[in-house]
Amino acid sequence: MSPETARASSESRRAGASDALGTQSTAPTAPTVRTAASPHTATTATPPGVLPSLRFGYGTNGLADLRLDDALSLLADLGYDGVGLTLDHMHLDPLAPDLAARTRRVARRLDALGLGVTVETGARYVLDPRRKHGPSLLDPDPDDRARRTDLLARAVRVAADLGAHAVHCFSGIVPEGTGTDTAWKRLADSLAPVLDAAASAGIPLAVEPEPGHLLATLADFHHLRRALGDPGPLGLTLDIGHCQCLEPLSPADCVRAAAPWLRHVQIEDMRRGVHEHLPFGEGEIDFPPVLAALAATGYQGLTVVELPRHSHAGPHFAAHSLPFLRHAERTAATAPPSPAQASQQTAPPHGAPSTAPEGSSR
Repeated sequence: MSPETARASSESRRAGASDALGTQSTAPTAPTVRTAASPHTATTATPPGVLPSLRFGYGTNGLADLRLDDALSLLADLGYDGVGLTLDHMHLDPLAPDLAARTRRVARRLDALGLGVTVETGARYVLDPRRKHGPSLLDPDPDDRARRTDLLARAVRVAADLGAHAVHCFSGIVPEGTGTDTAWKRLADSLAPVLDAAASAGIPLAVEPEPGHLLATLADFHHLRRALGDPGPLGLTLDIGHCQCLEPLSPADCVRAAAPWLRHVQIEDMRRGVHEHLPFGEGEIDFPPVLAALAATGYQGLTVVELPRHSHAGPHFAAHSLPFLRHAERTAATAPPSPAQASQQTAPPHGAPSTAPEGSSR
């Protein structure tokens, strides 16, 4: 998708969204479906033998020391196609006053810079200054769960006003003393109103399998999808590093397996069995086959670099990440096609993924 097409699409979607965040969006109410005509679809028609160019972005959670406008200008100057915008106190605070007006200003800036956007909701302390990622959708207290649900609903409305291609979220860690069946029920119940908002806004909700969480793997995503009755707005955020970390399939095979539900992609390097987001070249992932698999699906959403622990040198890593990815993309385009046979990864060493140094969710 060209920047001009992206801008036209975003303007069209924002025209149907509410100016006041307390008012229901007037965007079409039909749920998003996985068809070639949908602007959020995972696949598009591609001429045989030709791989479409991928659209790369960089996450603002890896630029937390920059003002949002400075971060957006940096990414545009570096040649990125878009941004993964984490709603946080330093970047479009979702809980501060005048959110609708501030969102409109960001939308105008994105349009001026030709940047696409996805809305991410992984801010560490946006709801609770003492609990990382708390409260979650799995909390025992229903009022706490409702706070997280409200945040996600706000994110959907922000995404509609920005013309974003998806809203990202994750499940949360199962609280101590909570049974697995109870946790799955809380997750499904908590997401139901968010999915209703996503259907009304025409914005996919892209759930991310996160190591250490209730929903940790692709298999867990399908468990949730079936439990909810396969709702149209429910899609998948695929983190390539997480595939390397703990999925039984290789990252490239994970991409192929996830293709029908793919709504957002995050990318970084990682090692098997260790949940640590690494700059490219410092882990174990072979990126050309991954990018070839992703391009072959026809996915045209953003593929966002996810380095939240590297904000101290965010401009440096942003500058180095895009050339790496473009080189890997060119290598993928010139390499002979490889068979799309599923390959199993060895089990992560020492069992479950390590909780150090990043913990279970960045």
